[in-house]
Amino acid sequence: MAGEDLDKIEEDDKDKEKYLVIDVRDEKEYKEGRVKHAINIPVGELEGKLGDLEAYKDKEVVTVCNIGKKSAEAVEILANNGFTKVSNAQGVKDFTYTTLTKAGSLLGAKFDEMVKSGNYTVIDVRDKKDYEKGHIKDATHTTVDTYVEDIKNFPTDKPFLTYCYSGNRSWKVADELAKQGYEVYNAFDGTKEYDGYELVK
Repeated sequence: MAGEDLDKIEEDDKDKEKYLVIDVRDEKEYKEGRVKHAINIPVGELEGKLGDLEAYKDKEVVTVCNIGKKSAEAVEILANNGFTKVSNAQGVKDFTYTTLTKAGSLLGAKFDEMVKSGNYTVIDVRDKKDYEKGHIKDATHTTVDTYVEDIKNFPTDKPFLTYCYSGNRSWKVADELAKQGYEVYNAFDGTKEYDGYELVK
């Protein structure tokens, strides 16, 4: 897949819902900058994580690395294990992605696991009425209209986890936090996509 095509997909809030992008580089390289919405599974760990990806076997999966070598290996692993729609994207060193970010992305189960660790400040970016109906315990609330100012008052003693309905609103907050130098991970699966989150009033 051409880098330009992946950029267009990830910039489109509706289109990106049809794809799962997996950055198969090691964690250190991933943290240095990744394609928007890409989760991280190093190629050496991919076979052991296939169970986490079961829901994507018949959906569009795109792999990406630095120059296409590791991601090609990942395509082969996925294809050999029943994934039917897998593409290898241009590497981040072969194409200048406009969507490159330092904000990470997590599938729902991993996001929930990190929430429960207590090691992160959780930010809810849904409408206030939905936050009041039920939110992740101790989550701080903000909106896409107020987050620029609200960020100034966020506690900064821990890295951040951001979530919303589908990962789009919260990604804007995550990206801004990343630009300000904070470690932050956004839920690729929002509350309308993953039912495992425990929401409290």
